[in-house]
Amino acid sequence: MSNVIAVLTDNARREAALENSSSLKAFGVLEAVVGARVPVTLAELMLVTGMPKPSLHRTLALFEEAGLISREPTGRAYIPGLRLTRFGFEVLQHDAVAAVRRTVLRKLVADLGETCNFSILRRGELVYLDRVEADWPLRLHLPIGTTLPPHCTASGKLLLAFKPDAERSALIEAMPLQRFTDRTITDRQLLAAEIDRIVANGYSVDNEEYVVGVACVAVPVREADGTVAAAVAIHAATARLPLPRALEFVPRLNTAAAAIAQTFV
Repeated sequence: MSNVIAVLTDNARREAALENSSSLKAFGVLEAVVGARVPVTLAELMLVTGMPKPSLHRTLALFEEAGLISREPTGRAYIPGLRLTRFGFEVLQHDAVAAVRRTVLRKLVADLGETCNFSILRRGELVYLDRVEADWPLRLHLPIGTTLPPHCTASGKLLLAFKPDAERSALIEAMPLQRFTDRTITDRQLLAAEIDRIVANGYSVDNEEYVVGVACVAVPVREADGTVAAAVAIHAATARLPLPRALEFVPRLNTAAAAIAQTFV
């Protein structure tokens, strides 16, 4: 009897090991999709993961059905899905690194007296990773995870400006450049000129381009190699904080950006 139990136990252990291995391989597929930073094909995922085509195809189908990944309109390449994106945001909001970043933003808001945010550019959209509100009665409701068009936002234009030339050109060409106010830049040549100014100045502005009566100033958050990974910005009602006055805060925004950049190490 004891021999039978031993055999069953060994079988259970082997099955558990295989199950764990399969789970880790499946997780590796998600890592590959996210890590690619561009739409990735089945053939490319086979090379990265080492999984055979039938197994990989089944895994991708399962993840797609679960909303963890999705396909590009052509159906030939995969990108992170909405469910996986939400999971990423939740991780960023709850880990120790996020706590440090929020502390930096809170200090900045206390210092400047206006709302500040921390954002990235993802899949052609500006995404708020964190945002700390100033204590004013009238505010814009833009919670964490909100996406905005880049062409009419200070952070969005800044993050576009520091993309590699080919990627930036492709993004701008694909954008609809919707008009939100009379000051929204809807001409691609004018947007390209604005981007050149941003690169030269090292900061970006939104001069009532997204919401009438609201201005914004953004600065880059750089990784150790100089790559611009994110943006820190301040925005406020122009009646309370005119744009020329907001520009005086660029040095303090840069200090906060440098502090947040330390969390990337």
